[in-house]
Amino acid sequence: MTSPEPNDEVRLIDCSEAEHATAILEILNEAILHSTALYDYVPRAPEAMVSWFATKRAHGFPVVGAVDAAGRLLGFASWGTFRAFPAYKYTVEHSVYVHADARGRGLGKALLLELIRRAREAQLHVLVGCIDAANTASIQLHQRLGFTHSGTFPQVGFKFGQWLDVAFYQLNLETPVQPQDG
Repeated sequence: MTSPEPNDEVRLIDCSEAEHATAILEILNEAILHSTALYDYVPRAPEAMVSWFATKRAHGFPVVGAVDAAGRLLGFASWGTFRAFPAYKYTVEHSVYVHADARGRGLGKALLLELIRRAREAQLHVLVGCIDAANTASIQLHQRLGFTHSGTFPQVGFKFGQWLDVAFYQLNLETPVQPQDG
């Protein structure tokens, strides 16, 4: 991917498996190989995207993309189940990934703001971000958007020959208006 120009038109879209799985996989695999944004060791195979998208569809989880004027995917964001117990139904764990060539242009902020908007629309209450504690750019982005630090788990990951700490950030929303048990 060539580096987009700062004045390129960028728009947010709903990603589809057919159109965006390959680009999402490229972004994820770059993060696996070159960062601690994902605690995987081995790049994912193309077949992994089939189950990834199936899970998103089955649960109605969004996959929001940022595309340039040529339709190239520059980044994406989604959420998934926080924990698999019914009482957590109003809480999701979100992810935001931006292509290495498109970082620093505000795409992460735009994607996260769209997730927050959709979370309110979906009547969710809490968005949780699990962030490598050394990822200051992501932490600062979350703080600027109102997320608060909920805790750090020291040395729970090991990658690139070092122990990694993860920091949890959460945003509590005013929704749902009338939460229900069960």
